Amino acid sequence: MNLEKFILAAITTNPQKILGGTAVFHCETKKEMESIAANLEAILDGIAHSLAEDLYIIVKH
Repeated sequence: MNLEKFILAAITTNPQKILGGTAVFHCETKKEMESIAANLEAILDGIAHSLAEDLYIIVKH
């Protein structure tokens, strides 16, 4: 199975930003959010994109 142009995960410190549709990781701090985004980027073989100060997504291009 080969996924292309797909949102693999969302990471946020603001749970109200994301209601569902993908794996969602809620973090307490910005530092925790950045760390989880970096780890998921490597684990999922995707690219982390910061959409807002409190929101990252991991995308497979």
